[in-house]
Amino acid sequence: MNLVSQLDASERERGVIAASTGNHGQSVAFAARRFGVAARICVPERANPVKLASMRALGAELIEHGADFDEARERCEELAAEHGYRYIHSGNEPLLIAGVGTGTLELVEDVPDVDAILVPIGGGSGAAGACVVAKATRPGIEVIGVQSEAAPAAHEAWRTGEPAAATTATVAEGLATRVSFELPQRIMSDLLDDFVLVSENEIRRAIVLMLEHTRNVAEHAGAAPLAAALKLRDRLGGRRVALVLSGGNISPAQLADVLGARR
Repeated sequence: MNLVSQLDASERERGVIAASTGNHGQSVAFAARRFGVAARICVPERANPVKLASMRALGAELIEHGADFDEARERCEELAAEHGYRYIHSGNEPLLIAGVGTGTLELVEDVPDVDAILVPIGGGSGAAGACVVAKATRPGIEVIGVQSEAAPAAHEAWRTGEPAAATTATVAEGLATRVSFELPQRIMSDLLDDFVLVSENEIRRAIVLMLEHTRNVAEHAGAAPLAAALKLRDRLGGRRVALVLSGGNISPAQLADVLGARR
């Protein structure tokens, strides 16, 4: 919303394009519809059907390409250059990060004594926004990023201080980026306090616990912060901890798989 509201007349006329496994695409589609802008979203083939249906319902044109997010992103960048669409990168967008950061601003206003915030990381815009706001309002808040150990590109870039690429074997499509993104990584390098990797099984367990104890349906990426909190229970015990549940768009097949594995 923050980014699309500030497009100039020429950009609005040309329309916007983005690449997404679903959540970024839904937000772009929602904002584009609100401001009367055409939206095109490049998605991987065989993407989460719940997310595809949501993007279509929000009026976006879907372009299915490639086996994963990064192949869809590469096609998106080609189309943006070919047709002049305004490309909305899922990470390297200052206005996007500022908009995402308002979620953390609401958190610290509503819960001023929060001690730590755990944020899932795919491209890193959510964690970057959380870092900027938390450190500007209450520098003592600890911001901890979370990623699947089966897709650790952003973690490796944060650990080494250099751009990184990695395989994406995770089921958590919201965390499945093969390469690190420059702008959010630069922010996280300066402001992120810690970065935790969790296993696929730990994420699956967190989905079930979230459902059983909070009655919230979390997709894999959205449950990753709970998985990390459980991993850090000794360190976080007795502190007020916020978990960013970044998405509830788990498909019926994914949920059945998680619940079936539990049995």
